[in-house]
Amino acid sequence: MPVRPPRQWILLRGLTREAAHWGAFGERFAQAVPGDQVLALDLPGNGEFHGLVSPLSVQGMVQACRAELAQRAVAPPYHLLAMSLGAMVATEWARVAPHEVAGCVLINTSLRPFSPFWHRLQLHNIAPLLRLAWRWRSAEAAEQVVWQITSRSAPSAATGVLAQWAAVRRQRPVSAHNALRQLVAAARYRAPAAAPVDRVLLLGSEKDHLVSRQCSQAIAQAWGLPLQSHPWAGHDLPLDDPQWVIDAVLQWLSRSESTDGLTGATA
Repeated sequence: MPVRPPRQWILLRGLTREAAHWGAFGERFAQAVPGDQVLALDLPGNGEFHGLVSPLSVQGMVQACRAELAQRAVAPPYHLLAMSLGAMVATEWARVAPHEVAGCVLINTSLRPFSPFWHRLQLHNIAPLLRLAWRWRSAEAAEQVVWQITSRSAPSAATGVLAQWAAVRRQRPVSAHNALRQLVAAARYRAPAAAPVDRVLLLGSEKDHLVSRQCSQAIAQAWGLPLQSHPWAGHDLPLDDPQWVIDAVLQWLSRSESTDGLTGATA
């Protein structure tokens, strides 16, 4: 039996978030795919690139990611696991360079033209987001607002996570200017009418209070794909229930690769 080559996973986070915000998920995911390579890549303006100016388009973010991987000599094909804005980047990446993308896992994202703006950003978040903008320079206060918007975990879990997030914000702060530019890029992005590659896994949260669950449902309907929904997690699904995400990805890989095997056997 031929040995499967290792997969190269690229993890992409969302608006103003960075590799460190994957928390324990990154290590647990790497342990679940032994032999594969897992790299959490920051978008321009975030994380290790917080000193750069964020592109005003998702296309610009894709270009930056591809250039960074080329510089690091990390070769395709890639499996892209991404959430929110990162999932928009993954979608566009697969559209412009399908030969580089072996598959996409898209978590709690929203895409034009499939959903109206009030689903892509639920209106009850306006007040918390204004509060976030007002407290942008206060690490603890800002991250408390982010937690309230994005997580449905028990309050007892917040203390440790908020301390880590606040430390990240102090060490690698994202400027308000870059946050606005990322928001503009997300709002402007228009996705392809059909799935950009054959292998796409859609994961959504029933209790996402930031982006309506109807957004993932709309993508699934437009692209003719199944949607796996988590019953209680919030927008930050990998934070709230990392093992559920890992199990869903492993099952998807098993199904898709067994299908490939059958196709190869009958070709």
